[in-house]
Amino acid sequence: MYEAPPDSFVAARAAAVAQAREAGDRAATKRLAALRKPTVAAWVVNLLALRRPDLIDELVELSTALRDAQRGLDGAQLRQLSAQRRQVVSALVAQARELASGASVGGKLPLAEVEATLTAALAEPDIAAQVRTGRLVRAVSYAGFGEVPRPRLRLVTDEVDADAADDEGAADDEGADVAAEAAPDGTVSDIRIRAAEQRRRREFQERHRALARELSAAQAAESRADQQLERAESAERDAGHTVEDLDAELAELERRRAEAQADVARRKSARRDAEREAAAARRRVGDAQAALEDLEAHDPG
Repeated sequence: MYEAPPDSFVAARAAAVAQAREAGDRAATKRLAALRKPTVAAWVVNLLALRRPDLIDELVELSTALRDAQRGLDGAQLRQLSAQRRQVVSALVAQARELASGASVGGKLPLAEVEATLTAALAEPDIAAQVRTGRLVRAVSYAGFGEVPRPRLRLVTDEVDADAADDEGAADDEGADVAAEAAPDGTVSDIRIRAAEQRRRREFQERHRALARELSAAQAAESRADQQLERAESAERDAGHTVEDLDAELAELERRRAEAQADVARRKSARRDAEREAAAARRRVGDAQAALEDLEAHDPG
């Protein structure tokens, strides 16, 4: 079902649901009805996973090697693997385009989303596992690559601490300037360098906090959108099931109507036969009565 183009997904799902319902398999009916239609980008990735699983296996192996190199801080190996990563992703995108080229999807293939999904699979084992199933319903992306090392500096996470950190930073700058003026000439340069490093750290922390807030807001919006989508899809399934049930009831009523019409036709024919028999009987009665009267009129006694 996930190997066919998205335009045919709904019809294929409806056919599978109807078949499971006819077989009396309620669990399968419910499971099939809950399947979600994939986007075009997700379908292209599914096509690659289902028809060329060997390429996805190579992607997963490269992902493992990259994480090992990053944990071991092997710069040379990491650079080599990063170059290989770009080559592998490009080759996979080209293969996916070739597999999907024969299908009609109503527009240009979203290869950028396909590439983003494959890159995310390299970075996240969970995403790679989803890609391997061949049942993605939407493209995914990854903000960074590899494992992020744990920072050695404490990050300020609330507004009060942030203001305090800014105040401390300003005090550090002032202290550094005062120390630079009072220090011997040989140490002024070192003090200013340290002050510049402190400013860069503060700027990094501020930027990190802003991006973390932005990421949190985006994730919350994504979660709300996903929930809304699930509710809409559930409502769509329920409405579809209602239509199917009404169609079944209508078909049953049409069958009963046809049977009733046939019964009316049979009863009408029987009535006409009875009317003919009654008329014939009345004629026989009349004939017999006339004969009897004629006989009595010529009675010799």
